[in-house]
Amino acid sequence: MTGMTERRTSVFENSLIWFGAGVSIAEILTGTYFAPLGFSRGLAAVLIGHIIGCTMLFLAGLIGGIVRKSAMETAQMSFGSKGGLLFSVLNIVQLVGWTAIMIYDGALAAGGIWNTGSYVWCLVIGGLIIVWILIGIENLGKVNTVAMAALFLLTIVLCIVIFGKGSMIPISEDAMTFGAAVELSVAMPLSWLPLISDYTREAEKPVQATAASAITYGLVSCWMYVIGMGAAIFTGESDIAMIMVKAGLGIAGLLIIVFSTVTTTFLDAYSAGISSETLSSKISGKWMAVLVTVIGTAAAIFLPLTDITEFLYFIGSVFAPMIAIQIADFFLLKRDSEDEAFDMVNLVIWLLGFIIYRFLMRIDIIVGNTLPDMVVTILICILVRKLARK
Repeated sequence: MTGMTERRTSVFENSLIWFGAGVSIAEILTGTYFAPLGFSRGLAAVLIGHIIGCTMLFLAGLIGGIVRKSAMETAQMSFGSKGGLLFSVLNIVQLVGWTAIMIYDGALAAGGIWNTGSYVWCLVIGGLIIVWILIGIENLGKVNTVAMAALFLLTIVLCIVIFGKGSMIPISEDAMTFGAAVELSVAMPLSWLPLISDYTREAEKPVQATAASAITYGLVSCWMYVIGMGAAIFTGESDIAMIMVKAGLGIAGLLIIVFSTVTTTFLDAYSAGISSETLSSKISGKWMAVLVTVIGTAAAIFLPLTDITEFLYFIGSVFAPMIAIQIADFFLLKRDSEDEAFDMVNLVIWLLGFIIYRFLMRIDIIVGNTLPDMVVTILICILVRKLARK
């Protein structure tokens, strides 16, 4: 955010940030949806989806790291100085949604272990996120190191308890298709595409930091999915609080839930602040991040935010074609539209990509629909620009 980019972050600090992003209750809960596929097919879907999603995450972060611009500033390079604002608004909307969903899930899970009312846990988690924001990302090094070490140890304990049971419980035959599972696996790293450059732009070594961020997030996210899937298969539970209670973790489980929610949701609120700065230089990113947290906390208290699959698919349909166009422009066509107000050609291509994604959702493709949508969008970009030159 403004006034917060003087100090360059190390590869290790970037890795810690994305470790925190990966350790997420939402990812564990999403992993439970894979249980009907069985462990081996479910694991294959998780790995394929994350390879696709994290490759795109790396390329998105690399653009921002190389040009030293935030995620939404890099969008302006492909869609124009005014056209890029569309994605800033859409990004803020999805980040407010994520903030609310994460606080809701965290509070619900924490309440299952220590029942003081979910609204109390919403306020506690929301308050801690605001503390994280006020500390500032450049001062979070030591705090994050301690928090991540504790989360790392506690999730290992959770794994040992879940997989130590050693017997699979019969699961429902009402399984999602393999392609749908891959898409649900792609969706989580895809949801971070409009954020990663907010952190890689400040890296001392952009390429190494971006690679470390994408790999760290990918490995940890897969781990969270597998914990959720394994818990559903080996314990028969999809309720994260009940998983923690059955694991006998008690207060330790509560700490996993609260701090994993805080470290992940902090990134959503922080990036909402950065995106808001692209809308107006008068907006303070830090205080906008605080406002987003307050709105997210209120939404978590008053709205039922249970099933997030449609939300994940919406994010995919908006941001998959967006980053496809950015990849084509930056790496293949070597073009920059930032001096234009609107790049109408790219905006129309993005709309086509959005429509194609929604259409592909009706077709069961073994690699999901994000990868085909992005490939088609990139090909359209290249073809249109070559025809324009002729």
